Amino acid sequence: MAEQEAASETEPTGVDPWAEALAESSRAEVLPEAPKPAYPVALNPQVQFFLDRFTGDRRDVVTLWVGRAGRYLTMIRNVLKRRGMPEELAYTAMIESGYNPRAVSRVGAKGMWQFMAQTARRYGLRVDQWIDERLDPEKSTVAAAAYLRDLYTMFGSWSLAQAAYNAGEVKVSRAIRATGSSDFWTLAQSKHLRRETKDFVPQIHAATLIGKDPERYGFEFTEPEPLAVETVTVPASTDLRRLAARSGVSLETLRALNPVLVRPVTPPGGAWTLVIPVGSRPGVQAALAPPAAKPRPTVVARTSSRPAGPAAAPDTIHVVKPRDTVTSIAKRYGVTAGDVMRWNRLEEQTRIRPGDRLRVADLRPSAEHAGQGGFR
Repeated sequence: MAEQEAASETEPTGVDPWAEALAESSRAEVLPEAPKPAYPVALNPQVQFFLDRFTGDRRDVVTLWVGRAGRYLTMIRNVLKRRGMPEELAYTAMIESGYNPRAVSRVGAKGMWQFMAQTARRYGLRVDQWIDERLDPEKSTVAAAAYLRDLYTMFGSWSLAQAAYNAGEVKVSRAIRATGSSDFWTLAQSKHLRRETKDFVPQIHAATLIGKDPERYGFEFTEPEPLAVETVTVPASTDLRRLAARSGVSLETLRALNPVLVRPVTPPGGAWTLVIPVGSRPGVQAALAPPAAKPRPTVVARTSSRPAGPAAAPDTIHVVKPRDTVTSIAKRYGVTAGDVMRWNRLEEQTRIRPGDRLRVADLRPSAEHAGQGGFR
């Protein structure tokens, strides 16, 4: 990403979600791969131009980048070192995003390493409607290292690898064929690379010079105190908004600690490991516990308006007339709709039709139906 895009990103607010996890991962023992050639830092007119800008009119922006760098440089350098790659490549992310793990470009590239979704998936990152691992600083760094290593294998030059990281392999290959040169600085003088790519690589070299000797250029790289975090396993589709309301951990904190979640809900299909502040586990677990079942009220006695006696038997046949309903028939005979349905084995969705014959018990007072005989 070009300088102006990186500079447009704002400093993430809230807690630093990754310091402790990154510090822990950086201490892990991993066998390094065969070392790759060193990164030759150039100081030519193109690099000097950006070095002057970074220490001049762009100092405020670069100071912001340097402030973020302390959170992630140790992790990035260790990822590169384990793979036998030059640690100077860590400054690629400084120009890509200003070390902003939540950066989003105009074209949809995301994260510290500004991956497009298709490339991210190609290098093992999960990007879907629930999860976007481009926003995971360590996982995206591992993917970026693998991509840069492949580009170096393709072009044999770290500067060309970085140019291809920005422009794509095809455009750099075409520029090489068109010019007959495999030297980035020669390609940068031609019309076969975009201005963004021509500026991208010298900016990285300028950032590398600052990173190697920050005091000389009036900058200071400091590593902030890591934020203590722990994890808790939560069920699939856990709503972080409800969890925040019940646990005492703010939604802002939960989102900041779990930036790969596209929505404020964990993905369906299985349990999820949620990052939370140290000490908040009891509140979170209590919030996750199902609510206690309310005790059912004890029924002391039931009363009925019907006179005591033996249960009524359906000893009468009613022939259904137009506009009859189960409820109207029940009222006619002084029984309940449930009685009529039970006696005739009717389901709730069963329709009665004119001419149907229903068995009922006639519990009306005798005066109400005196003189009525025959089938009803």
